[in-house]
Amino acid sequence: MSEPLQRRNFLSRFALGLTTALAAPLVAASKKLGGDAENTSPMPAIRKIKPLGFQWETADPFLFCVHHEDQFPKGNMEMGPACSLQGRHLGDDFIIKDGFRMYHGKKVPGFPGHPHRGFETITVVRKGLVDHADSMGAAGRYGNGDVQWMTAGKGVQHSEMFPLLSQEKENPMELFQIWLNLPARNKMVEPHFKMLWRDSIPNYVHRDKAGKKTVVEIIAGKIGDQRAPAPPPDSWAAPEQHEVAVWNIKMEAGSSWTLPTASKGVNRTIYCYEGEGIRVAATAIPRYNAVELEPDAIVEIVAGDKPASILLLQGRPIGETVIQYGPFVMNTKEEINQAFEDYHRTQFGGWPWPRYDQVHDRSRTRFARHADGREEVKEG
Repeated sequence: MSEPLQRRNFLSRFALGLTTALAAPLVAASKKLGGDAENTSPMPAIRKIKPLGFQWETADPFLFCVHHEDQFPKGNMEMGPACSLQGRHLGDDFIIKDGFRMYHGKKVPGFPGHPHRGFETITVVRKGLVDHADSMGAAGRYGNGDVQWMTAGKGVQHSEMFPLLSQEKENPMELFQIWLNLPARNKMVEPHFKMLWRDSIPNYVHRDKAGKKTVVEIIAGKIGDQRAPAPPPDSWAAPEQHEVAVWNIKMEAGSSWTLPTASKGVNRTIYCYEGEGIRVAATAIPRYNAVELEPDAIVEIVAGDKPASILLLQGRPIGETVIQYGPFVMNTKEEINQAFEDYHRTQFGGWPWPRYDQVHDRSRTRFARHADGREEVKEG
């Protein structure tokens, strides 16, 4: 099969997969504007409690969030798994087998080059490393606490591959990919690639009356006088009045912390992804559940007998129609059709890399090379 035909087939699978995955959350988000909440808590601080799957439902201005957690084995010479891949649907492998998935990768796990338009991706890597490449000529390797924030704007291709660098031990990976919508006025801005290195992300530290600690990684937004690094300039998160927050909350066993309040009209959800026996506003939360909160309510979170980890996503809603098909998120069907036409005509600038599943040299440390030639290099 020729490379162009293989490429079209991959993009068709990618678009179909994302459409299937995203359709339900977007429909659910529109329904909840006027419908009764399911699993409604009697506590006035809580709007809804809902179980989490592979993909997490989010509220406007967010589109969705995926929690990737894979126990990748030792790597081989090509930085792929040093084990048999027989029995996998390579190119579309989303079922955990032997502790991991290959996703759209065939040799190296991850997501080979694919297009986006009309929104932003925020990739929060807790464990492992990711290799980035894009049609702007930007590239990077990041992970183990780093965050990549990319504005797709009028159109970009990018790949995010998971190189298994260690040939001596397993290569565990855990990350969140969060899709943040852009308002209609910013959907056709220039693409932008930004790194938030782990040493630039502030940690808010709270000790409760018993001396037990809560640490909050402030990826977006602020707590008191501690502010996250600035988001890309055209992001919905850039104006402070939009109150966009992305916080990764880590709590010691038995610790307690009261969330700072937000303004009325802001959407706020916490995702309890680690720990058991967590209580939110005096309500027991089942393991691996999300809690949609009233933004201006006083909400105390209490960890159970084990450490707890919670992701908070918050923001003032954009309040516009969302039309999504595969990798494109616009406001009308006509704009979606135009996005496909533009991509097939221009390839959003083309692909300047030798491979669509581009991985960087094994010896490289964490780095980012920007489209303007500027390079950042980090140790470790």
